[in-house]
Amino acid sequence: MFKNISLRTLSLLGTLVITLAAWLVLWIGRKMYFIPLDSQFTLILILTIGLMSFITLQFILDRFVYRRIKLIYKIIRRSKTSLPDKRLLQKTDTSVLDGVEQEVQQWAESQQNEIETLKTLEAYRKRFIGNVSHELKTPIFSIQGYIYTLIDVGLYDENVNMKYLERAASNVERLLTIVQDLEEISKLESEDLILDIQKFDIKALVREVFKDLEVNARQRNITLAFKEGADRAYNVMADREGIRQVLTNLINNSIKYGVEGGITKVSFYVMDKQILIEVSDNGIGIEEKHLKHLFDRFYRVDKSRSRESGGSGLGLSIVKHLIEAHQQTINVRSTPGKGSTFGFTLDQAAD
Repeated sequence: MFKNISLRTLSLLGTLVITLAAWLVLWIGRKMYFIPLDSQFTLILILTIGLMSFITLQFILDRFVYRRIKLIYKIIRRSKTSLPDKRLLQKTDTSVLDGVEQEVQQWAESQQNEIETLKTLEAYRKRFIGNVSHELKTPIFSIQGYIYTLIDVGLYDENVNMKYLERAASNVERLLTIVQDLEEISKLESEDLILDIQKFDIKALVREVFKDLEVNARQRNITLAFKEGADRAYNVMADREGIRQVLTNLINNSIKYGVEGGITKVSFYVMDKQILIEVSDNGIGIEEKHLKHLFDRFYRVDKSRSRESGGSGLGLSIVKHLIEAHQQTINVRSTPGKGSTFGFTLDQAAD
């Protein structure tokens, strides 16, 4: 009923109430206490009281209430589309509405932050779905093309059908890699991830990874080695299998994207209560503009070369999640034409 009442109407209603109250007081005084009041004087007095009441109410409501409520309303409206205008907030001096105003400001800021977070998550969701769709579509279309070729012309030609079956099998392997890496990412992001923290020699683990990737390195004539001076054990406290995956991904990346005939070195540095592990190569390096995106899902510096090598585009993202799950950090530095170095820390085990 009073939702859209105007300031003037509110003042008039207040004036009417005050005027009626004044008239009632004069009437009671005249009837009960026999106060002699002239009718003309009474009318002038009532009109004067009414006029003064209207002016006073208009001023009070406009100066101390209406303007501030209107200001708060503007703050709320602005918060729906952008951050609150601080100039509006500074216009309000100390008053009875300061507490309300502060609460509205806090509410507006929290709502805006929530909206921005939702927008970011929505953009991330769309980008992720697009990336997954694109990564899955490429090997699926390749498999489809090979199968149609076999059906049309090569099913009974042994040389042709083996060649296309091998290519189809290679793309199936790539699909499996993408699905497995997506599953690994999902597991790492869930709160159910439990790390099996234990003491082990990180250098011995690197040696095992070298052995696992020896064939891959030999195919590209890349040497796997420890940096000079790493001639002792380096015991750490971490999830051994998780760190094995970190090392495998980093060293395998170094082999895939390094130069043929190059070298990949792993080095260790003791830093108070931590040990810094670095994987370095003398490959082609990475431009600075790419460095901040390297750990993003599906991000590729050289898209064509990455797909030829069979990567899922999730390897470095998995590495980052695993290291952060250990409450540690990972970083990268690179110089185009000279090579790249990935470094991460782990807690040093007590002797």
